[in-house]
Amino acid sequence: MKFSSKIQRCELSPVRKFYPYEMAAVEKGLKVRHLNIGQPDIETPRVFFEAISRFSDSVLEYAPAPGVSDFLTATQKYYESLGFHISRDDILATYGGSEALQIVMSCILDEGDEVLVPEPFYPNYTTFINITGGKIRPIQTKAEEGYRFATREQIEPLINEHTRAILMTNPGNPTGVVLTREEMRLMADIAKEHDLFLISDEVYREIVYTGEKVSSMLELEDAAENVVVIDSVSKRFSATGARVGAVISRNHELMNEAMKLCQGRLCTATLDQVGAAAMYNELPASYYTEVREEYRRRRDAMVTALSKIPGVEFRCPEGAFYLMVTLPVDDTEKLQYFLLEEFQDNGETVMVTPADGFFTDPQLGRNKVRIAYVTNPEDVTRAIELLGLGIQAYNARKG
Repeated sequence: MKFSSKIQRCELSPVRKFYPYEMAAVEKGLKVRHLNIGQPDIETPRVFFEAISRFSDSVLEYAPAPGVSDFLTATQKYYESLGFHISRDDILATYGGSEALQIVMSCILDEGDEVLVPEPFYPNYTTFINITGGKIRPIQTKAEEGYRFATREQIEPLINEHTRAILMTNPGNPTGVVLTREEMRLMADIAKEHDLFLISDEVYREIVYTGEKVSSMLELEDAAENVVVIDSVSKRFSATGARVGAVISRNHELMNEAMKLCQGRLCTATLDQVGAAAMYNELPASYYTEVREEYRRRRDAMVTALSKIPGVEFRCPEGAFYLMVTLPVDDTEKLQYFLLEEFQDNGETVMVTPADGFFTDPQLGRNKVRIAYVTNPEDVTRAIELLGLGIQAYNARKG
């Protein structure tokens, strides 16, 4: 049997490949604490479930291909409340942010086309781009410079006849970087000047600790033809299993092309959209503030705990709930296998995400991990303590 060259360019998720080893550790009686995956333990708002329970149609029909009317209206109103003016025609409902990215890449990329992506980047971007025949051209950043990327010097030398788009996450996964208004303006200017799509993954939009007003690339209306926003309810409402996202753009030609794929996949799940609309409609503005402050507590606990581990290097994240950490070990993948197979402290061990899959050259991430601080501060503190003890035991074993 022959498989496509496009699928063979893709890799399994570096975030999830340790799952069998985790299960083996659990079977041995260990408690595994998680710093490896962006699954918050904050409760999903009850209004989501209540809206679904009120659904009274006798037949669960196909939803309209663009999205359920209530969801599209609720999403539009949410953006209007932030000061970003879009119409319902600028929104297409998707199966989470993941399908939104797949749809956009399928619309804009041909074989050999390139997308500029700040590195390190969310590993699934590789899958979404590779499956089209395109490829990532990394915008290289430095840990000692806080992984910042929004300069002409870093971006413009990479642009060539194959470049079709710039893809960025703001706030950043895995770095926690938040663009300033000046950096956002620059990114829009570069996209306009070089006739590129600027794809802004904004699923962590409200989780910003800098005190600035909530932002979006949509506020740069002069770049409307270039800007494409990827959004989702997954992290905003701690509803990762709902799988409701959106492609949002004022570029009507792009949205018309994307509609072909939305019609081809028929629809996004009706009940999930009903619940998502209720969260947008019924939750007060204070909800976002409370969630942000809870993540700030978790971030601060993580920073305090990490600062106690000798040899660890990191920058305090400005947003989202991730950061990249350089560890004093030779290979963080080997460290993770060690933590699951050989290490324990009082019946506990810990999982992180080795960072080799966040780089086009895996060697650049060999001594780094991504940490997700998505559990309560006490659990975060204990997990980081286990990481420090595990590093000590790993290095002692290696001599």
